[in-house]
Amino acid sequence: MLQTPAKEWITQLWFNSDTDLSLAALRGQVVVLYAFQMLCPGCVSHGIPQAKRVHELFRDDPVSVIGMHSVFEHLEAMTPVALEAFIHEYRISFPVAVDQPPEPPARMPRTMRAYDMQGTPSTLLFDAAGMLRRHVFGVYDDLALGRDIGQLVKEAIDGPGSAVGPLAEQNKGSEAEQKEPSCDDSGCLAPHIADEPSGVD
Repeated sequence: MLQTPAKEWITQLWFNSDTDLSLAALRGQVVVLYAFQMLCPGCVSHGIPQAKRVHELFRDDPVSVIGMHSVFEHLEAMTPVALEAFIHEYRISFPVAVDQPPEPPARMPRTMRAYDMQGTPSTLLFDAAGMLRRHVFGVYDDLALGRDIGQLVKEAIDGPGSAVGPLAEQNKGSEAEQKEPSCDDSGCLAPHIADEPSGVD
């Protein structure tokens, strides 16, 4: 079972929040982080609608849904100004952060790089103690996600070890998938972190 201490997000700015949120500030909550790009087909068709459903269905539970706009392609088109319009048009009401851009020659946004995300959409589940418990690239099955969040909510309320059964294993895609960055209906694969220039970020 994945259980990794969380790394703090590195963000540029926030929408739908009066303050810059941090994982430390959300301690005691199950945190569902959705990393997305507004021009990613899988994010628009699967990730964002799912995030909105989770935000609505778990609003009375100790669950916080956070969006993270992590852009690694079409940088000129996916600006914070365009994101603000996207958030309005798609009626996104949960907090959304803009991932901190990399320092050249790196290409991957800094939070995406810190968590070795393969692309968008990526869903990260953090338990109430701030541990990363699940990391899924691509489409996260609704039933599996609901089960995993439910287990973490039970742990948050009843204490560690109270959930029935471990969360499913981490799913970050196969090595073959990592070789050729591309986009399709399930998501957009980023250039692999290992291909980044050394000594950055």
